[in-house]
Amino acid sequence: MSENFKFFQNNKCEYYPCHKLEPGQEFNCLFCYCPLYALGDACGGNFVYTDKGIKNCSHCNIPHIKGNYDLILEKVDLVVEMIKKP
Repeated sequence: MSENFKFFQNNKCEYYPCHKLEPGQEFNCLFCYCPLYALGDACGGNFVYTDKGIKNCSHCNIPHIKGNYDLILEKVDLVVEMIKKP
């Protein structure tokens, strides 16, 4: 079964690539804005907080790695639980 829906690349985007690429890396633009940002420290990514307390994810490629689609969806469940009404 094809899983093409797990990968999208827009190399014509004026911001492409928005993060540094490793040589030969296929950059996935599907999660252009990381759905895990709201998880703060629990996102699992390579981030730092700025002096003003803003999360800086510029060194994180987790949502842009081709094979991480399933990992992102698993973590999205945490976001859904976080925002559910009691």
